[in-house]
Amino acid sequence: MQTRSLGTLEVSALGLGCMRMSFGDTPTDKQEMLAFLHAAVERGVTFFDTAEVYGPFTNEELVGEALEPFRGRVVIATKFGFKHDPVSGPSPRVGLDSRPEQIKRVAEASLKRLRVETLDLFYQHRPDPDVPMEEVAGAVKELIQAGKVRHFGLSEASAEQIRRAHAVQPVTALQSEYSLWWTAIETNGVLATCEELGIGLVPYSPLGRGFLTGKIDETTVFDPSDIRSRNPRFTAEAIRANRAVIELLERIAAQHGGTPAQVALAWLLAQKPWIVPIPGTRKLHRLDENLGALALTLTPADLDAIAAAMARITVIGDRY
Repeated sequence: MQTRSLGTLEVSALGLGCMRMSFGDTPTDKQEMLAFLHAAVERGVTFFDTAEVYGPFTNEELVGEALEPFRGRVVIATKFGFKHDPVSGPSPRVGLDSRPEQIKRVAEASLKRLRVETLDLFYQHRPDPDVPMEEVAGAVKELIQAGKVRHFGLSEASAEQIRRAHAVQPVTALQSEYSLWWTAIETNGVLATCEELGIGLVPYSPLGRGFLTGKIDETTVFDPSDIRSRNPRFTAEAIRANRAVIELLERIAAQHGGTPAQVALAWLLAQKPWIVPIPGTRKLHRLDENLGALALTLTPADLDAIAAAMARITVIGDRY
């Protein structure tokens, strides 16, 4: 397995997003997911992404149980930042909460659920406008000094927020949506800031929530439990309009004997050597397909052709 560095943190060149194993999609069988996570480790994946809000809590519990036998061999990233409802727990619907005392409470609970003594990478899930970034970074710095966290991360932060946090506690990684059909970080200063400060980038939804695999069309029906059933980019009209992106990926894939998903991931990997995508899947053949992207090298001519083609394509539908 190829590896890459997020700051000083070395991980497999492709990670695994674990959210859909117990949240945001149709229900799964726990034993199947435990076996799937073991299979990912056997294939060389060492970077796993979860969060307390996924479930809530059940995703951390699943990941903790599955990866406990591999402690010291894998890196687990989790997140804080959502307010807790007294009954249902943390939820984006309830709001944000990155107060230092809340960050520390979440860290203690995540340590237990993940069955570890130290959180490898602890992200702020979303910036909290009511809590200065300096206070957030300071709270995580104290957790690092106490040996409860190794690395500090941010998610969906702006260039200014990254700089403010980094000045207090060095940021190891930024998680942000980034893919062929969502490239905002290239123009809003975020990608440039990460490069300047030596911060690794972890793109989530690198396959456009499955759209860039080419397996979704306007006839696809999503279960009500699937978050894509409420996503503007997954209406039949948007899917039909965005078909041009898939046709582009299919053309490039045919030239390399690959798949659209592999081209989409290879494109991300080609952007910077400190980018580590975390495609999420629950199926072994999809995991193997994703890992195959590491063997697909896009030429400069390929990258130029993709850039030129995407410049002529207008992607339809908001991402949320």
